[in-house]
Amino acid sequence: MANKLVHLNWDPEENFILSDTDNHRIVMKKPKGVSASDLLPMALIGCASHDVVEILGKQRQDLRQLKVSAEAVQDDDPPWRFRKIHIHYQAVGKDIDPEKVRKAILLSEEKYCSVYATLKDAVEITHDFEVVED
Repeated sequence: MANKLVHLNWDPEENFILSDTDNHRIVMKKPKGVSASDLLPMALIGCASHDVVEILGKQRQDLRQLKVSAEAVQDDDPPWRFRKIHIHYQAVGKDIDPEKVRKAILLSEEKYCSVYATLKDAVEITHDFEVVED
């Protein structure tokens, strides 16, 4: 098993600073950075998007841009549990096969994305996609 270690440093002047083992930093807390709850859907689309780009590249699809958004629904009261996350993929490129995009997304969800695998039994996750000719 792989072990991952991440860090948080709170500084009154910089708020909350998250970092990974390579010291890549994310500022957390509005107005200087990302809200803590936004990090969850961001992690999900980051993980899934990486997979989709890799898979489409191996399928020799001429992907020129991938735009992904996630709309999350949370409870109104503490602890503001996530109930649903809907992901929208927009694949931009030349002669991209929509069926290959669909399969790449499913492969990410079913096989590769660790964030999806962790969340899928706790949160309803749906997706759709579109292919745009460049």
